[in-house]
Amino acid sequence: MLHGSIEYTKLATSSQGLGMGSVIVFTGGGSGGHVFPGLAVLEELKKKWSGEFLWIGSARGIERGIVEKWGVPYRAIPSGKLRRELSIRNVFDAFRVVGGIFAAFFLLRRIRPVALFSKGGYVSVPPVIAARMCRIPVVTHESDADPGLATRINARFASVIFVAYDETRNYFPEGLRSRIQVSGNPVRPDIFSGDRLKGRRMIGAPEGKLVLLVLGGSQGAAQVNRLVEGALSGLVERFVVVHQTGQRKEGATAPVPGSYFPVDFMQDEYSDILAAADLVLCRAGAGTLWELALTGKPSILVPLEGATRGDQVRNAELFAARGAAYVLSESGLGDACGAPRADVLLAKAVELAGDSGLRARMANAAQTIGRAGAAMTIADTVADLANGRTTELKAVT
Repeated sequence: MLHGSIEYTKLATSSQGLGMGSVIVFTGGGSGGHVFPGLAVLEELKKKWSGEFLWIGSARGIERGIVEKWGVPYRAIPSGKLRRELSIRNVFDAFRVVGGIFAAFFLLRRIRPVALFSKGGYVSVPPVIAARMCRIPVVTHESDADPGLATRINARFASVIFVAYDETRNYFPEGLRSRIQVSGNPVRPDIFSGDRLKGRRMIGAPEGKLVLLVLGGSQGAAQVNRLVEGALSGLVERFVVVHQTGQRKEGATAPVPGSYFPVDFMQDEYSDILAAADLVLCRAGAGTLWELALTGKPSILVPLEGATRGDQVRNAELFAARGAAYVLSESGLGDACGAPRADVLLAKAVELAGDSGLRARMANAAQTIGRAGAAMTIADTVADLANGRTTELKAVT
């Protein structure tokens, strides 16, 4: 950490504690996918920036708890969700967005940061607009294959727009493409430190038996959990199944030593379990997919469809098109009554278990997608802008 927790508490509640002109501001939130990549960039910036940091987010979002645990000062502003569909809620949220812009503007005017980095999410829009009003250089990053509405807005005010994939350029207007750089997605560095043998020993995997890692426990994972439970008797014949379930309910399937290991969440052990995995079953969130790409893991993806803008579907399609994953669509997994069909999952898992050559080709394809060093690349750019903001701003005014 840069400072002790007491000093950080002061910084989080009083802008006077921040050194004028020595602050880099981060913004973003709404999900861990908007926070953890930003913190990966912040950790890299600590190596090259001697000033201070501040995170601007919403009052009730998930980002506050995560950021404060990392010892980063935090300021909350009003925020409203950005929706594409017609809804009366848009009227009320429009006032919250305007309120957020004013709150961010006066905060930025007081602390006069030298740069702002946005990791996206609807809460990031007011700080980005306010930063542009204050002539503070902005860097924004998009993790998904196609940009969300917040990124589309933020990009118009950004000096540099980082994206994960080459294909993402095509979603932006021609006039913005000169500001786009392809960086990949920032990930936590411990992903690269996983030990396959340690992971197998941790779960007691018998010699010669494959490991299936199921990553649930986030938004929309209930269906994945039901699929696994329905196919479990067949899966454990071929795999040791490590199942991150999220908060389990009473009556959930109990652990079976040497065969099935359900856990609510994984923390320090995650990198070793991921290293041990021969196949991964998960949703298609941008951060998780990038971890699979960097570690070369074949996967079966069940992208979240109806509850989102479809970003997971397009992420999954990109991995499938490159030969790195199989996609099981939600619409293709239900019977006439809408119940998930576990047999579809089981058939695909058994196919992959019996074909080591196919798994190897998928692993190689995944590695061709991933590129390491995104956090360092972005941190270098933010630091450069922070040290030479006037020149950079003239280029995009």
